[in-house]
Amino acid sequence: MVNSTIFISSVQKELAEERRALRAFVEGDALLRRFFTVFLFEDLPAADVRADEVYLDEVDRCALYVGLFGAEYGFEDAEGVSPTEREFDRATRQGKPRLIFVKGADDRARHPKMAALIRKAGEQLIRRRFGGASELTTALYASLVEHLERTGRLRTKPFDAAACPEAALADLSTEKLDLFLSRAQSQRGYPLGPGTPIEAALAHLNLLDGDLPSHAAVLLFGRQPQRFLLTSEVKCMHFHGVEVRKPIPSYQIYKGTVFELVDQAVDFVMSKINRAVGTRALGPQAPVDYELPREAVTEAIVNAVAHRDYASNASVQVMLFGDRLEIWNPGELPPSLTLAGLRRPHASIPRNPLIAEPMFLARYAEKAGSGILDMIARCREANLPAPEFRQSEGQFIQTLGRPSRVATTEVTTEVTTEVTPEVTPEVTPEVRLAHVLAGEMSRQQLQQKLGLRDEKHFRNAYLQPALDAGLIEMTIPDKPRSSKQKYRLTAEGAKKVTKAT
Repeated sequence: MVNSTIFISSVQKELAEERRALRAFVEGDALLRRFFTVFLFEDLPAADVRADEVYLDEVDRCALYVGLFGAEYGFEDAEGVSPTEREFDRATRQGKPRLIFVKGADDRARHPKMAALIRKAGEQLIRRRFGGASELTTALYASLVEHLERTGRLRTKPFDAAACPEAALADLSTEKLDLFLSRAQSQRGYPLGPGTPIEAALAHLNLLDGDLPSHAAVLLFGRQPQRFLLTSEVKCMHFHGVEVRKPIPSYQIYKGTVFELVDQAVDFVMSKINRAVGTRALGPQAPVDYELPREAVTEAIVNAVAHRDYASNASVQVMLFGDRLEIWNPGELPPSLTLAGLRRPHASIPRNPLIAEPMFLARYAEKAGSGILDMIARCREANLPAPEFRQSEGQFIQTLGRPSRVATTEVTTEVTTEVTPEVTPEVTPEVRLAHVLAGEMSRQQLQQKLGLRDEKHFRNAYLQPALDAGLIEMTIPDKPRSSKQKYRLTAEGAKKVTKAT
C-alpha cells in the first residue's frame, strides 16, 4: 500500500511542538500509519536549494494539506507574504484537500496578517479551533478518518446502516411502519403499502444489517428509540429574554421516532410564539398567522433531526428566545459544503441517507437540497431577517429571527380592522385544534389543517385532549373507530373560539 503524504504547514516557531506531536501521533497510530506519512519542513537535510522552492514542491506532491495557524504570521518575503500563506494558497490552487486548525479562541492578540489569513481560510472551508496538542490530535484523527471514508480507502458501514446493538425486529413497531407506508404511498407513490411484512419493508428501505435492524430502522420505527440511542431525544427550551438563563420558564424533553420528534418540537415552538387571528369575513374559518412561518420552523427542525451526528453524546436543542429561534444539532457540514454555499443552489448531501430517504418519502424533507433556500424564501416573504447559520464546537446552529416589538406593533396597527393580534405563549394543542375546526371535519382533514404528519402524535397530543376537555365531539360517538367519523365543536369549544376571535 502506497501511503499518502500529509504536508503540515511549516516555519512558525510557536507551533513546532504541535507539528511534532501530530507527526508522532500519525506514526504511532495503528490505523493512520497504514495510510499516511507526515512531511515536516524542519526534517529536511541542508541542501543548496531555495527553501521556498522546496516547501512549495512538497505541497504539490502531498495528498493532504494541514494548516496550523497560531498568533504569529512568521517570516515575510519581499512581497510581505509568509511561507504559511504561500503554502495555503498553493494547496488551494492545486485543489488539495485542506484541513485548517486554529490555535486559541481569542483572535485579538493575533498578528493582523494571520488574522486575515484565518478569515480567508474561513471563507473557503471549515476551520477547527484547538487549545493544546491533545485536542489537536483528536480533531486531526476525526478529520483523517472522515477523509479515508470519503475517498473509499477505509471501508466501514456508516452509522445509520450499521446494526443497532441489542436491538431486534421485535423492538420495532409495525403500527408506526404501517403509518409510514400509508403516507409514503399517498404522498410519493411508494410501491409498498400498509401490511407489508416488516422484513420485506425494511429490506426495501435498506434498513437491515444482515437480519438485524440498523440504527436508522430503530430511529424511524422503534417502539422506544431512546432505549438504544439515548441522546436521540430533542430538548426544547423557551426563554423570555435573549440569553440562556435559569430557571428556564418552559423545558421539554421529547422522545420517540424521528417523525414524532419533528412534530413535537414544531408544536412546542408554534405554541409559544405570537399569532394573529383574523376575522371570518372571507369564510367560516378565521385565518391564523404566526410570527414565524411554520414551514421555515419545520424545515430547520427537520434539518437538525435528519442530519445530526447520532454517534454524538449531545442532543438536538431547540431554544426559543425573545428575539430569535435557535436550533442546535451535533455535527458539522460536509467538507464540500460551506456556510456561504448553503445560500446558493447546492446538492443534497445527507449525513444519514437511510434516515433522509424515508423522511423524503413521508414528505418531511426534500431531496434536491432546496430546503435551506425554501426556509430563506419563507422568512423573506414574512418580512423577517434572513436565517443565519454557523458552526461552533462541533454543533451546527440555525437561527431564525423573530419580529421586533416595533415591527409587530406597526403591522398590527395597519390591519386592526381585519386582524386582532394576541400573544399566546402557552396555547395548548387542543385549543389550536378547536381554532381550525370548521363545521364537521375528519381526522385526516384536521391533521392536514394543523400541518401534522404523524397520526399517533396527532391523536395523543391534539385529538384525545380536545375530546377529554369537551371542546369537540364525535359525529358518530357510538362508533369511535368508524371510517366515516368526523368531529365538530361543542358549545364549550365554540366559546373558546369566539373569545379568541
